[in-house]
Parts: sequence; C-alpha cells; structure tokens
Amino acid sequence: MEFDLSVTAGAFVALVAIGIGGLVAAPIPMDTSTILMMVLPSTVAFGLLCLAIGVKHGEHRVSSGRL
Repeated sequence: MEFDLSVTAGAFVALVAIGIGGLVAAPIPMDTSTILMMVLPSTVAFGLLCLAIGVKHGEHRVSSGRL
C-alpha cells in the first residue's frame, strides 16, 4: 500500500476520531466538553509529533539503504 498525503491524512483523522469517539461514548465521569477541549488537541499534537518522527525515520532508512 502506497502512503501518500491523502491516505496518511485519512488514517490519521480516522484514528483520532475513533479514539475520541470511544472516550465520548465510554461511561466515564468526564464531560464531553473536557474531552473536546483538552484531550482532542493533545491527541492531535502527539499524533503529529509521532507522524513527523516516523516520516524522518523512514527517510533515514531509505537514504541509508536499510529497507
């Protein structure tokens, strides 16, 4: 499977949506506004950081010939 920008963005959005949807639907004592204002931004920030590290690691592996 070829991961271009649209596939990567779609997978990222789907992963975040599933996680946040699960938190909203879970019977935990946390308001939905708290989840959307605190958990969602931190999840997106952490996901973007991990995505950037993963892309750089992939570029390093390709440039060093270690596939």
